[in-house]
Amino acid sequence: MAIEKMKPVKISGPLDKITEVSGKIYESECFHPESAIKLVSAEMGLVPFTEENPYSTELSELTELAKNADFELELLSTSRQQKEFDSEDIEYIESVKKKTDSYKELISSLNEQKGICESGILSFEHFKGLDVNLEDISECKFIKVRFGHMPKESYKRLNMVYGDNPYIIFHICSEDETDYWGAYFAPVDRVEEIDEIFAFLYFEPIVVPGAWGTPDEVIEEFKRSIGIINAQLDGTYKEMADFLNNEKEHINFIYSSLVYLSSMYELRSYALHNEKVFVFMGFVPQKSVEKFKASLLETQGVSFEDEISTKDENIVIPVKYKERKGLSKFLIEPYKFYIDMYGTPSYDDLDIIPFVAITYTVLFGIMFGDLGQGFVLAVAGFLMWKLKKMGLGKILIPCGISSMIFGFVFGSVFGYEEMLDPVYEKLGWQGKPLSVMDSINTVLLVAIGIGVGLMVVAMLLNIYACIKRRHFGEALFSQNGISGLILYISGVNLASGFMGGPQPMPNKLSIILMAVCAVLLFIKEIPIEIMDRHTKFKPDSISDFVLQNIFELLEYILSYLSNTVSFLRVGAFVLVHAGMMMVVFSLAGENGNIFVVILGNILVVALEGLLTGIQALRLEYYEMFSRFFDGSGVSFAPISLKAKKD
Repeated sequence: MAIEKMKPVKISGPLDKITEVSGKIYESECFHPESAIKLVSAEMGLVPFTEENPYSTELSELTELAKNADFELELLSTSRQQKEFDSEDIEYIESVKKKTDSYKELISSLNEQKGICESGILSFEHFKGLDVNLEDISECKFIKVRFGHMPKESYKRLNMVYGDNPYIIFHICSEDETDYWGAYFAPVDRVEEIDEIFAFLYFEPIVVPGAWGTPDEVIEEFKRSIGIINAQLDGTYKEMADFLNNEKEHINFIYSSLVYLSSMYELRSYALHNEKVFVFMGFVPQKSVEKFKASLLETQGVSFEDEISTKDENIVIPVKYKERKGLSKFLIEPYKFYIDMYGTPSYDDLDIIPFVAITYTVLFGIMFGDLGQGFVLAVAGFLMWKLKKMGLGKILIPCGISSMIFGFVFGSVFGYEEMLDPVYEKLGWQGKPLSVMDSINTVLLVAIGIGVGLMVVAMLLNIYACIKRRHFGEALFSQNGISGLILYISGVNLASGFMGGPQPMPNKLSIILMAVCAVLLFIKEIPIEIMDRHTKFKPDSISDFVLQNIFELLEYILSYLSNTVSFLRVGAFVLVHAGMMMVVFSLAGENGNIFVVILGNILVVALEGLLTGIQALRLEYYEMFSRFFDGSGVSFAPISLKAKKD
């Protein structure tokens, strides 16, 4: 599978046919527009369209109206969309808006009344124990009443200091964790003195609305009022919904027409025109060109060209992946999620989704190698995909299966290291293929070997991509080209021999190759710019050129080293996984407390599964993608009325 071929196309015709042509472009859903000014010279006095979209205001008002009324607009098929929009349609929108506004105002008023009742309940709730008619209290001429709350410590102090004062009476109605709620009563001629005493005791007064009856009766009355208001609200909402449902077809017809007509004007922002003709430019998948062309040529006077040069650096050809089918779609397509997080490939780049699918799945499986936990992860991914429609669930399924495979290699099932021994015996093996904790050096060396292999593959992919783009200088002389690859392999050969490992090449040959490649990398800018036909390759200053390239060469060598060593994390996570399970079984004790084992496995699956996923992705992005993947492309985004609705 690869990236689909794109054809740059030019569409031109009589200016009075632009709306008809625009409609066909939208209906085709295969045209990625590009600003025509980038591809067309200023011939025939062509200029961009400058007039404002006359339908944007009405469309915005109708969309806002539907949003405020919780009404979902539907986009009808283009065959049911009118090609004109007149004053009657504007008047209809205004009438619907006026009617819905009246419902919204009534709803707002009812909600305001409901809020008053609810706040009233909150106010009186604290004073339910006060068995006194509130109206009688408000009419007292010789006694003032203050409602509020005070800290419990203050109430104790009140009783200790002012317990014998007959003019200070605080009646407790309710309490919470810190305060008593209630009211105090004071004679009118002593109210200022008593207010000061209570203020000193941190009493916080609250305003209680005037009402008739005891607090309990008032609360019940408020609740009855809320019930009535809720019924009125339900009725109002139903009336508004019925009204909109009755007008649904007409509203959606006008909405679809507005979307259609507004879209026609928006498309003009990409076009050029003069008094007689218009020009559109864009990209169409090669497989759709003939059908698209035939549709447009049905309009009299329209011409279609598909042999357009796109050598201008400002033109970015959009990228569309070919559709996968069958098992590859299920196993590979989900990993496009990771590619999109990093960036979109350029048009002449590689389709690296299969590469990511394989390498990420394998790396994850190695770092999270456990047959039982891998099964749990695969099941969890399946449920996430089926029940929650999560794309990440599709990725977890193959990752879980990979974990099961490497778990079988490591002999681990939910941390039990001997559970698979009978299976190995049946297979005629003397034991598990690899005992992690008994082969630490082997695990780390294999991790480095994996890193070396993937680094080589990444550079080979870059070489292939450069050749595909016809950047032969980059393919030969760049740090990720043939020169860099030979330098890296020669360095690995020397390091391997120094550590007592395999050494396919003699040391002298490795040193010579490294020296030659280092020189080529030092001067790489000159041959690259000459071969790839750049206009300027002569350095401005010899000293600056030398210093800059010395530091760049050191950076390349350090990046080879750091990227390779970074793959130690693969082996480290294998050891960490085994170590964490050893801790779990240590906590479970000699009797193997099953509750501790289950809880420990859940923790390991959740925590280490997350960390392993992140670390595997980090290796993809920083150690591999940085060597062959640019990610600065543009996704193919054909215009369509469906996209407008979404």
